[in-house]
Amino acid sequence: MLALFWALVANQAATLVLSPILVEIARDFDVSVSAAGQLRAIAGAISGVAALALGAVAGRLGLKRTLLGGLALLALAAGLSAAAPSFAVLAAAQALGGLSIALVQASAVAGVTVWVPLEHRARALSWILPGQSAAWIAGMPLIGLVGGLSWRYAFLVVPLAAALPALALGTTLAPTAARATSARADLLDLARDRVVRAWAFGELCAYAAAGGTTVYLGALLIETYDVSLLVAGLVLGLAMLAYLPGSLLFRRWIDAASQRLLIGLGLAGAATAALIGALRPSVVVTAGLVVAFMFVNAGRTISGSAFGLDAAPSRAVAIMGVRTGMIQFGYLVGGGLGGVALHAGGYAATGATFATLYVLGVLPHVALRRGSARAAATGGG
Repeated sequence: MLALFWALVANQAATLVLSPILVEIARDFDVSVSAAGQLRAIAGAISGVAALALGAVAGRLGLKRTLLGGLALLALAAGLSAAAPSFAVLAAAQALGGLSIALVQASAVAGVTVWVPLEHRARALSWILPGQSAAWIAGMPLIGLVGGLSWRYAFLVVPLAAALPALALGTTLAPTAARATSARADLLDLARDRVVRAWAFGELCAYAAAGGTTVYLGALLIETYDVSLLVAGLVLGLAMLAYLPGSLLFRRWIDAASQRLLIGLGLAGAATAALIGALRPSVVVTAGLVVAFMFVNAGRTISGSAFGLDAAPSRAVAIMGVRTGMIQFGYLVGGGLGGVALHAGGYAATGATFATLYVLGVLPHVALRRGSARAAATGGG
């Protein structure tokens, strides 16, 4: 489990590094903050497409080689980002990072079905997925510390530094064989499944909301309260401490009630996202809301993963590729809509936009539950 945990640390480090340094990047390259926010959207677009093709890659290379290849690309993208001489080069490096994120995210989570016995899946997910929060807890203060010197150092001390031990640990995993089944057939079968389609749409909306919120959190703190990059990094890192207890608390219910959790926690995410944007009387209040936001999303993340694996247990790699695609397309949608909303109406508008996306992500699960209830009533009659 340690290798998969650390792979997600590196993966999330590559995802989060932009959030607290958006303002500095915008100043350095003379672009707007909303334009700088599109760097994550670019990575999301590349990553989303790549994630849907993960089955083909893993089928030829095996899951272990796919994971290691993704981590190597992640390290390369971090180095190129740190050295980027222009905004265009930085965008290209982030596109390469998007490809690596797709490979690492999906193969690490799918690895739970390969390297962890079925009876330990819930426990494994509750310890592996918090690798994402560990990256925030350690990475945000580090970014704040070195980002004051140059935003370029952030790429070196967070994603690059995390990728190297992840590569070393990944080599200890048992080899995995290539699969004989067609990745295209996997995707077509999943696309025909009504439950999978509903789940995928819900994940897309929820991750657009969550990803968009996290992309702009650092800029919100800096521009609203005029705090330093170090303070913003500390606030975001400490807030992510709520992720681990959230994962551990909600794991006890994911086997029996994952869909109910997706509905309830999705609505809670909508409320906290809206309040973060609209209610900003002090940095302490915003920090408290961010803590609640992280706690809610921890439960929603583990519930969404469990529901997806249950929906297609024989196609774990393909379903986690779809999930990763939805996460990354979510960053594309969230970053894009968040940038438009920020330009049009400020941070209150971004909060309202992300709250709406959360609610849209809940609706497919409400419809599924109503359909199941009607089917049960008809069968019982």
